[in-house]
Amino acid sequence: MIKEFWINLPVKDINKSKDFFTKLGFQFNTDLGNSEHSVCLLMGAKNVVVMLFQATIFEGFTNNDICNTSRSTEVLLSYDAPNKTEVDNIVQKALDAGGVSSHIPKEMNGWMYGAVFSDLDGHKWNVLHMDMSKR
Repeated sequence: MIKEFWINLPVKDINKSKDFFTKLGFQFNTDLGNSEHSVCLLMGAKNVVVMLFQATIFEGFTNNDICNTSRSTEVLLSYDAPNKTEVDNIVQKALDAGGVSSHIPKEMNGWMYGAVFSDLDGHKWNVLHMDMSKR
């Protein structure tokens, strides 16, 4: 049985990535996985781990080239927001911190509100507010 789950992402600059996610309000585990080549980002109430690794270190794990995020999407990382205003705020913070988005926050399927932004390395993040009462 799986006890833990974590996501690993390659980044070009650990310090710039940490600064970017700090500006979005994310927390970090300062006791685990932090080095000059990595940082441990925590997601959600269950503290799912997203490890950010310097690209050269990441390539050593996979023995593959890293996806060119300017031409391809390797994964869409989705997370929830408590309300529509927070979706708007997170997307604006991402843009202010150097992220990119051409996806204006909007209603989807009558019960979701969200938008996609790219972080400094082109990884796609989907922030959503889901009103389950409208589902």
